[in-house]
Amino acid sequence: MRDHFVTGIDIGTSTIKALVAQKKGRDWEMVCCAQRPSFGLRRGAVTNIEETAKNIQLLISGIERDNNIRINSAFVNIGGSHLYVTPSDGIISVSRADQRISEEDIERVLQATRAINIPSNEEILDVFAREFIIDDQKGIKQPLGLTGVRLQAKVILLCYFQSYFINLTQAVLNAKLQINDVVPSVLAAAEAVLTPQQKELGVALIDIGGDTTSLAVFEEGDLTHLAVFPLGSANITKDIAIGLRTDFATAEEIKNQYGACMILANKKEKKNNRAVSEKKNIEVSSKDATVSFTKKGLVDIIEPRVSEILGVMQKELKSIGRQELLPGGIVLTGGGAKLPYIRELTREQLRLPCELGILKGILGIDQDPALATVAGLVLGGGNIDDMEGDGISGFLASLKKMIFRVSKMFKVFIP
Repeated sequence: MRDHFVTGIDIGTSTIKALVAQKKGRDWEMVCCAQRPSFGLRRGAVTNIEETAKNIQLLISGIERDNNIRINSAFVNIGGSHLYVTPSDGIISVSRADQRISEEDIERVLQATRAINIPSNEEILDVFAREFIIDDQKGIKQPLGLTGVRLQAKVILLCYFQSYFINLTQAVLNAKLQINDVVPSVLAAAEAVLTPQQKELGVALIDIGGDTTSLAVFEEGDLTHLAVFPLGSANITKDIAIGLRTDFATAEEIKNQYGACMILANKKEKKNNRAVSEKKNIEVSSKDATVSFTKKGLVDIIEPRVSEILGVMQKELKSIGRQELLPGGIVLTGGGAKLPYIRELTREQLRLPCELGILKGILGIDQDPALATVAGLVLGGGNIDDMEGDGISGFLASLKKMIFRVSKMFKVFIP
């Protein structure tokens, strides 16, 4: 396959990140990764199209200038608590005379699952098949080529609020970029950090962003649940600003430099009869005054908020019957996952194994949980290109996928 570039743009509430990678043989290699502050979003959704478009354009222009490349299109994420999933099913009669199930039959039954009542201002973004049933034979993952009279599909539908989707796509188009595809942030992150083995066993990905925290659950290799909540690492920063009576920027600096979820390290120090520094005053200069606090005092502010976020995750897992029942455990990503001892607190509170997501598949990229979404956008886009390949079959697959993407993105603009 010829060398080419793929670009992913993670449009977040606090930052906009862009990653450009190039195919080198079988591997992807990072060409560049950059970010800039984000304005014009609230709780993961675009609310100011012009401001968002300006920041995207400034970021992309800087990348093009510094790396002497041209970026015309990108894979883009969509976030926000307006995203949700709902179960559905559909059933059709197999069309062929020999009762062999074709690709057309699979497409028809998946299309039939879309025939549900949802609010007029919402649309279906994607369909995720959980299982197929052929003549009452359940648990079939791939029905193509099998024989039967009736084909049934049980799926989950991923839905979104039209206005926020329009705002997002319009902001990217106003930045003079074509959109290759729009992918939910947490699913892009899953592409970058989860292994097939974890998805098969049963795993929950928790992506802690600025204004939102997303949960995606996978079992038997498939997505089984997705939810987004209006709580994130910015809430921790706000609590610090209020608790220490300082401005938001200083609170963010304090969180990044001194923040932690627990005093676990100091417990080890006590066992080793070392001096304990958790009550020692720390001073940080802000614009107006010097902020004084102790490490224990800071943990006392941070831990309740992180526990609240994890409590919401636990409640959601309980609602789908997966509380403490995921052998693959919990994988944490997002900027909020960088807080020291968050794995230990998550393990203690959710009573499941927990690890930080490790980025895979892109050479040269930093192991930063905050880059999971943008890395997943590139990997997912690259995998689509690889599957489509070259030649007539590849061209037809590309054309079919392009038609679907265009209709998905722009049907909401038609009155």
